[in-house]
Amino acid sequence: MVEFILNNETIQTDKPSGYLLLDLIRYDQCLTGTKIGCREGDCGACTILIGDLVDGNMKYSSATSCLTPIGNVHGKHIVTIEGLNMDRLSPVQQSMIDESGTQCGFCTVGFVVSLSGYCMENTTSTYEGAIASIDGNICRCTGYKSIERAAQKITTALESKEIDEPIEWLVSNKFIPSYFLEIADRLQEMAPAPKLNGQQVVGGGTDLYVQRPEEMTELTGGSIKSDHSLRFISIEGETCTIGGGTTVTDISESAELHSVLPKLSKHIKLVSSSPIRNISTIAGNFVNASPIGDFTAFFLALDAQIHLTKDKKTRSLPLKDLYKGYKELAKTDNEIISKISFPLPTKDAHFNFEKISKREHLDIASVNSAATIKVAEGEIVKAHLSAGGVAPIPKYLSETAEFLKGQQLSVDTIRSAAEVIQSEISPISDARGSEDYKRLALRQLFYAHFIKLFPDQITLESLTL
Repeated sequence: MVEFILNNETIQTDKPSGYLLLDLIRYDQCLTGTKIGCREGDCGACTILIGDLVDGNMKYSSATSCLTPIGNVHGKHIVTIEGLNMDRLSPVQQSMIDESGTQCGFCTVGFVVSLSGYCMENTTSTYEGAIASIDGNICRCTGYKSIERAAQKITTALESKEIDEPIEWLVSNKFIPSYFLEIADRLQEMAPAPKLNGQQVVGGGTDLYVQRPEEMTELTGGSIKSDHSLRFISIEGETCTIGGGTTVTDISESAELHSVLPKLSKHIKLVSSSPIRNISTIAGNFVNASPIGDFTAFFLALDAQIHLTKDKKTRSLPLKDLYKGYKELAKTDNEIISKISFPLPTKDAHFNFEKISKREHLDIASVNSAATIKVAEGEIVKAHLSAGGVAPIPKYLSETAEFLKGQQLSVDTIRSAAEVIQSEISPISDARGSEDYKRLALRQLFYAHFIKLFPDQITLESLTL
């Protein structure tokens, strides 16, 4: 039995846990404001809000309902456009009208839901933040300038918002209906989701529901996201440990991780869109085994270990050893990635992530790469390098890393290492680029690591002379 609150109504359903939230909203509850667009998480027409009870307070985030199994929303508050409607237009809705932010109207509900979710954040509102909140919404006919003006108007309306109690303030100022004040108490009365116990599980489902929708909607297993014991970030000593159910957004909001990875926000902005980052899990990203997975490349370069659990027994192995072949993993059936761990970069170790795609944001990589490079007195002491899109698996560049070890940090070293890279990759020509293009792209990304991490010693001009 899956139980949650949909707008102001408690829902209990015996549908399979893999049944899509979008279909339940539209076909079972007849709430047709949430639109069916791409069914791949790209267009944002099906955007809803998921409210989670965290330390006694409600935290809301946007999500694409077309990729969200109902098993992942047990014990949560789901908000559709109908759940935001009141006896008059909210400031978000009114701003979209005042600035002519809608034309055909198909995408409008998604924009309104995403912007309303931004209003609920317990952070100081900024125009940049409002724009970032709609990075997963696409408009095909209005043009974005009118929507940007609406976002600016909404930001101005939020200037006096109370950060500590945003829901109460938003209700008082008619941004959201008054029933939001009762949601936390209602969710506390719900039974928690059952613990995972060896059954088939799904993470965020953001790729599986694109690739195998018919199969996934019949899934009756558990959800790694519903097990709160698998959603955490912990730093002890020189090691960071992250639960398998932790989302990309959880990682991006971790102050502790930002302290050791200062460019984390910039790197994560290259990974998908806000609604996808809000629901995709780190374990799901790894198990998906996509050769172009952004976070897989990211953590390969951090020399991460994964911890696989089955029947309360856990074993560990390097992330780089998880991938045996295309979509072939060194794990047994029903083993789950319960957590990952990696050594924190030291002061003399430098990390960088790069990505090439047809558009900067909300796109799949043609080629991506990450690097951790430790330098002492001008010598490369250690290197961990990874690349995506150049092999059948997420590629740990072991030969190049070994070559760099003990070498002087110099233009000649980097050029020679770039040749080693070419010998250990095997890209193919496909829709994202030719083999030659991908080889060139990876070389440029490899150069970019050094240019960005060591700008006083390495420049683009010196590498390309």
